[in-house]
Amino acid sequence: MSGVVVIPAIDILGGRCVRLTQGDYSHPKVYADDPVEVAGIFAAAGAQRVHVVDLDAARGSGDNRSVVTAMLRHPKIKLQVAGGVRSMEAVDTLLESGADWVVMGTAAVQNPGLFERCARRHPARVLAALDIREGKAAVGGWMHTAPVLVGALVGRWDALPLAGMILTCIDRDGTMSGPDVETLARVRRMTGLELQYSGGISSVEDISRVAGAGAQAVVLGKALYEGRITLEQALAG
Repeated sequence: MSGVVVIPAIDILGGRCVRLTQGDYSHPKVYADDPVEVAGIFAAAGAQRVHVVDLDAARGSGDNRSVVTAMLRHPKIKLQVAGGVRSMEAVDTLLESGADWVVMGTAAVQNPGLFERCARRHPARVLAALDIREGKAAVGGWMHTAPVLVGALVGRWDALPLAGMILTCIDRDGTMSGPDVETLARVRRMTGLELQYSGGISSVEDISRVAGAGAQAVVLGKALYEGRITLEQALAG
């Protein structure tokens, strides 16, 4: 697992740290009332980077901007921020507020012109989110799928000065049933971008499998919160 970056995830819904299963908003599980405190715990455990998702902003039901802003003030951790980032203004604001990277999913799929402008305006600061459900790209907080070919999407992104791409296999997300290494390997063959993987991971062995399939980084969520794996174990490999 040498060289694989381990990135713990913090999903924020209604100001609290939650996890969803397969993107289902109707049954969130709350793990902490203070996401900022969780970020501090991850930093103390050795995390260099945290994946933050504003779930309310992702589905268009408000936002958790004040919580995210407070997290961005943490001096010892780098944040990649996702959720509802669908305008140049949103990208500019997050980066100016201290985000190290911003993640664009819905806009990257549905508004390629805007996505390209954001990527070229902020080289190596924008990540593309490829969220796949049943072989299709999901958008709008994963509540809809878009009629686009994954290969065409990835090929278009490959030409941009991106910081990388995050592949989430939604059917595995929050299930701790093991990663979808077949999809990961297929996407790996499509792109030369740095690739992060998320979905289904529950052990150090799963992280090794993801690394073997070509991911440079892994995003960990429910497995950490449920105690299947500690961040220290994941970081130690």
